[in-house]
Amino acid sequence: MRIGFSVPQFGPFADPDRTAALCTALEALGCHSLWVADRLLAPVVPAEGYPGGKPMPLRYGTHLDPLLALGVAASATGRVRLGSSTLNALWQPPLVLARALTTLDLISHGRLDVGIGLGWMREEYAAAGVPWQGRGARLEETLDILDAVWRSEQVVHTGPLWTIAESTVLPKPLQRPGPPVLLGGFTPHALERVGRRADGWLAASMPLPHLVGLWDVATEAAERAGRDPAALRRVFRVNPDVTTAEADPAETHHRGTVRQICDHLKVMCSAGTDEVLVDLQLTTDSPEEYLDVAAEFMAELTAPAAPAAPAAPA
Repeated sequence: MRIGFSVPQFGPFADPDRTAALCTALEALGCHSLWVADRLLAPVVPAEGYPGGKPMPLRYGTHLDPLLALGVAASATGRVRLGSSTLNALWQPPLVLARALTTLDLISHGRLDVGIGLGWMREEYAAAGVPWQGRGARLEETLDILDAVWRSEQVVHTGPLWTIAESTVLPKPLQRPGPPVLLGGFTPHALERVGRRADGWLAASMPLPHLVGLWDVATEAAERAGRDPAALRRVFRVNPDVTTAEADPAETHHRGTVRQICDHLKVMCSAGTDEVLVDLQLTTDSPEEYLDVAAEFMAELTAPAAPAAPAAPA
């Protein structure tokens, strides 16, 4: 099981010095990856409500830029993979995004995983001056331009939204033909896109049957596109609410003791998930607490499985 943690960047962790020190300490714990998230603003009353029907966490109103935070993480570490789960990539022109991501891949010496999503909050799109309608088509063309910049010697693109005259765009990423691109999303259409043109899926807390059903959509789309479904990655994200007392088993996909949540993550990995991403920024309040809880997750998730009980004598 590959284990990742969030790059500290929200609420009390929105301090570059703390971010750098914590990323160094998390790498020393033995984790495999560190991931940023993306939040542009936090409306006091979101027009459509916060996913899950809960109030918007107040600490999402304090945040570091995800790409700059990844740069801090890259400079503070030397081994772990660095990713975004997820980057709302439609808020900037794709050529500008490609330049930033290429620079991050070079700074990190080829450790970048590009995780892209569409977001869910209309207010952020309005504030960024980007239309809410047509997000899927905008994402498709964004991916086209990333491919053109990273894979082609001479870059040229003519599309509905952007035009790039035949140009030299250098340098190229260290990873060839480019950093892996993973897509978020929780609809059949989003998973069809994962199978058709991405390197993997950024999943999140959900019951196992739901995850399996969505993944089937991606694998079938990959087969139709002549791609190998076995090459697709799955990164499963959880934003746990860690408790000291055991929670209702029906809630342990996101709430409970460290052991309960880890048991759920192990079930997800047994179903083919490649990596788990544990975001501790909503359940801890200080760097010390963050590291203590992260160490508990590492210990639980890397502990050898208990031996099976001996069979009863016939």
